[in-house]
Amino acid sequence: MKRLARPWVPTVTGYASLMIGLLDIIRAVAPGFGRTRMGQWSDLLPGIVTTLARATALIVGILLVMLAHGLRRRKARAWRAMVVLLPVSAAIELVHLRHLVTATLSLVVFVVLLLNRHEFAALSDPRTRWRALWNFLGLSALDLGLGYLLVSAHPRVIVGDPSVLDRFQHVVYGLVGVEGPVTYTDDRVSDLVYLSLIALGTLTAVTSLYLLLRPERPIAELTEDDERRLRDLLGRHGQRDSLGYFALRRDKSVLFSPSGKAAIAYRVVSGVMLASGDPIGDREAWPAAIDGFMAKARRHAWVPAVIGCGEVGGEVWTRRTGMSALELGDEAVVEVADFTLEGRAMRNVRQMANRVERGGYTCRVQRVADLTGDEKERIKQAAVSWRGTDTERGFSMALGRFGDPADADCVVATAHKDGEIRAVLHFVPWGPHGISLDLMRRDRDAEPGLNELLIVKTLQAAPEMAIKQVSLNFAMFRAVLARGERLGAGPVLRAWRGLLVFLSHWFQIESLYRFNAKFRPIWEPRFVVYPNARDLPRIGVSALQAEAFITLGLPSRGWRRATRLIRRNAAPLAS
Repeated sequence: MKRLARPWVPTVTGYASLMIGLLDIIRAVAPGFGRTRMGQWSDLLPGIVTTLARATALIVGILLVMLAHGLRRRKARAWRAMVVLLPVSAAIELVHLRHLVTATLSLVVFVVLLLNRHEFAALSDPRTRWRALWNFLGLSALDLGLGYLLVSAHPRVIVGDPSVLDRFQHVVYGLVGVEGPVTYTDDRVSDLVYLSLIALGTLTAVTSLYLLLRPERPIAELTEDDERRLRDLLGRHGQRDSLGYFALRRDKSVLFSPSGKAAIAYRVVSGVMLASGDPIGDREAWPAAIDGFMAKARRHAWVPAVIGCGEVGGEVWTRRTGMSALELGDEAVVEVADFTLEGRAMRNVRQMANRVERGGYTCRVQRVADLTGDEKERIKQAAVSWRGTDTERGFSMALGRFGDPADADCVVATAHKDGEIRAVLHFVPWGPHGISLDLMRRDRDAEPGLNELLIVKTLQAAPEMAIKQVSLNFAMFRAVLARGERLGAGPVLRAWRGLLVFLSHWFQIESLYRFNAKFRPIWEPRFVVYPNARDLPRIGVSALQAEAFITLGLPSRGWRRATRLIRRNAAPLAS
């Protein structure tokens, strides 16, 4: 007999778990609870029962709140934890004589979870079990050490002379919210030790559960076989998408259709499965690859999303999956045959390029295959030294490497002065007759307009390399910026444009649009494909993490600078 699918159950039970957990937390810490009639009745119970109930209610409430997200994502481990915690929550409500509605709700959700076990089949990372175990053991050892110090920190108010075993027993009891054998003459010290031990125990439980249930973070890696198959697909269908070559980043994973005729490059970031660009390969095999992508996302409870797909790819994604698409911006594509420096529209570019050339700069445009090993190393070192951050940015529109023998067909344009490299442009292949901009960096002390000169020289050298199309930078929200400055633009559009201009102080939004527009390109829209509007903030943060605009941890450059500052300030003291 086929089981009836109830896709709404994870969402409903997730929010119910959140509500039950919040009620448990509020009632455990509410200062006015003891003055209510229920609080007075609870005083009739043995002290250890009421104390344990209140402490357990707080811990269970926190755990239920944390598990709510896992339930909404259909995590199997979250389901197993919930069928244990919900009866505990209901028992606490009854023993502590709180409102019966919460206990009833806990039992109802418990029954619903049991009857709909098949809705919670999402896999978690098996490695997190060991991390959770080691976290629990490590923090437990730390809790014992700190707890012993807390218990023994006020010897003057300790009643009697409890043994070491008694003190450790007091710590163990205190971590789970129970009063131990050590007593104090000062109530404030007693409360401080009690609450501190509960906090330590709660921290251990919460962090261990987080490690147990956090989204899987598989290591994205492009194997040699995957790269070989991708290059074969790009060799036959690479002209379809200017971003196709970026699927060869080696920090991406790839999923092939069952026939092997199509593939999707992706990375999982913070529980979001991010695909980049259009699927690669035969368009007839795209739906099968998309089906495999969506099945993998469902199996692991990841949020599926696509960043930077084209109009054709967006139509296939939305039609096949039922997801929605939002225009993210436009890609600037220059047709080499139509490019010219003549005319009033190109006067600014023409003047900048001529001025830089008169300043003594020379340019070279060549295939990476034609560079010597020494030239590759010099260009690579120069590009790294001009990078504005310690982290190499890029995911959907960057290759993340330079000079690899496998990338011999890439094109590099360099500007030189006085024998030194002063600017670099790097382009990846776009089918047999196109290139797509990957890297654009210059010496900050070089003349303004150097990048414009390099693009002009690249476009002028393109016909000799049989290049017909050149894809430049991606201009985010280009249509908003363009329409928002026109006569007659409405207040909403102008406000949206104003916000983008403001954000341009930190992100190159308006400046990239202005830069690209100088070359009179054809604007090709790019889209983000997403399941629901509520997922957009999470997808946005994940995309920024993938592109390395958001990085976790202290940047190494900032750490080195802080270390040097400490040493410099410490030197006079040492002397």
